[in-house]
Amino acid sequence: MDGNIVGFAAVVMIFGIPMAAIYAWYRVRRLRTEERLAAIARGVSVPMEPELSQVARSRRAGILLVAASLGYTIAFGLVARTEPDAWVAAAFGVIPFAVGLGFFLDATLIRRDLRA
Repeated sequence: MDGNIVGFAAVVMIFGIPMAAIYAWYRVRRLRTEERLAAIARGVSVPMEPELSQVARSRRAGILLVAASLGYTIAFGLVARTEPDAWVAAAFGVIPFAVGLGFFLDATLIRRDLRA
């Protein structure tokens, strides 16, 4: 019985968390749009928020991924001081680190293409 509940909870979490995130993003975007339309209807000048360039988006993603991977690796490194098997989990921090470096490379290549 316990295995079935754990499996059911895992499936609900795997599908529920992304759906909740998508719904929250949708609601925030909808509320911002409604607020902007209400301000325009009242005659208030609403400045448009500038879109980030592709270089800035890649750089931001790279910074976040590298910082998160370093924090993850350091956290499991500290746990590994008492539990040596935690180094296996800490090694998985290499994956987001490599993806973050890829984003930095992407930002550099886009910047170079824009200059040419």
